[in-house]
Amino acid sequence: MTEHQLSLLPFYAGWGIYQQRLVAAIAPLTGEQLALRTTPQHWSIGMYATHIVANRAWWFHARMGEGSADLTSLDLWALGVCEGDVDPLHPAAELVAGLEKTWQLIEKTLARLTPADLEQVFPPLDEAERVRHAKLVEPSLQPFAQMWLERERLAGEVKPAHSRQWIIWGVLEHDIHHGSEISTTLGVHGLPVVELD
Repeated sequence: MTEHQLSLLPFYAGWGIYQQRLVAAIAPLTGEQLALRTTPQHWSIGMYATHIVANRAWWFHARMGEGSADLTSLDLWALGVCEGDVDPLHPAAELVAGLEKTWQLIEKTLARLTPADLEQVFPPLDEAERVRHAKLVEPSLQPFAQMWLERERLAGEVKPAHSRQWIIWGVLEHDIHHGSEISTTLGVHGLPVVELD
């Protein structure tokens, strides 16, 4: 088997285990537990989980074009979290469904890709694409979608293109970072943490 025929999935096997443990930690939580924070200035457990789901969908679906159209609703799922510091109050079952759906997207993508595919570069979204995405979010998130669009317009910076390798690593790193914040918050409140070996 040559390098170009080799799937990327075996190289990311630990990510799948981490996904399982993250889901196991979030699944039993009540709405009250999902609203817990380490301090008032930090996001809640539910906000971090929402942000993980949205980040996965954004980079794999919106930016790399992986998966089907039913993922579009998750692309900007965390708009209120990032733009307005608002907890969307998704119940644990909804967060778990989002984590599982986006993990299936990642897993299928990694299984299909080869090392040679890591070199592909994706251009930044132009304003028309950002507007198109903003129009697709649910009505309750529209004010935050407009905040996002305005922030992008005011920034006036040209976003860089990113390689597939950069995107995959960034999403994995993001999962670990915010998963550790979930775990810390759980531990601070005496709840079972995200188990690691």
